[in-house]
Amino acid sequence: MLKPGFTAPDIDLPLTIDARFVLSDQTPDNYTMLVFYRGKHCPICKRYLEEIGGRLDDFVSRGINVFAISMDSEERAMVVDKEWKTGNLPLVHSMTEDQAREWGLYISEKRDGSEEPDVFSEPGLFLLKPDRTVHFAQTQNAPWTRPSLDDLLKGIDFTLENDYPTRGTLT
Repeated sequence: MLKPGFTAPDIDLPLTIDARFVLSDQTPDNYTMLVFYRGKHCPICKRYLEEIGGRLDDFVSRGINVFAISMDSEERAMVVDKEWKTGNLPLVHSMTEDQAREWGLYISEKRDGSEEPDVFSEPGLFLLKPDRTVHFAQTQNAPWTRPSLDDLLKGIDFTLENDYPTRGTLT
């Protein structure tokens, strides 16, 4: 489990746009937001990433770099890139199970008869300060609920306007 206030592990993974995402290279004005999603097989992930993609400017205007990350292979991630309406949301793929575990993500295995990959991570959402310290961390072991983007943006606004500290640091 990643602890709030501590440095998050670095990530160096491919993007669907024939480039690489290196977390330690990020220089956001306020935060880097990482949205870990289950993969191409998940209709709830599709809906959530499409909502984020449609509201990407709401995050960018607040100085937040946003990335969606999955354990999907390049082939599966390219389907997401082509078929889902995620706009300019950068899609990171090929995360390993070990990397997912470093982030404290729950891991699931394929259900018989499903189009799920053999192993995949469950959702998570993290806000990292420019120095990669964890400011907000949310993980879940099932796909059903995701943080409301309106609530998330209101919380970010409150934090930025009031210099609200990272909470949960005594965990």
